[in-house]
Amino acid sequence: MTVLLALLGVYLLVINLDGLILMGVDKSRARRGKRRIPEATLFLVAAIGGSAGVLIGMYAFRHKTRRWYFVVGMPLILAVQTGLLWYFLR
Repeated sequence: MTVLLALLGVYLLVINLDGLILMGVDKSRARRGKRRIPEATLFLVAAIGGSAGVLIGMYAFRHKTRRWYFVVGMPLILAVQTGLLWYFLR
């Protein structure tokens, strides 16, 4: 069980860091007029565990904060994931 929790922790750290980096890269690409990262990709990363990283990236880079579906969706995904994590780890 301890190894499984360690692997889960490493996974969550990596996927959240990935979400944060993706938000920064997308913001940089938006400023330079380059090809963007699809919003579906950002939501996919959030849905598979990177919601905290994407949410932090939203506000750290001031990116996607005018899109209601990001402003509402990311905290909602994070709340559901936190609830599920709490439920399964208690």
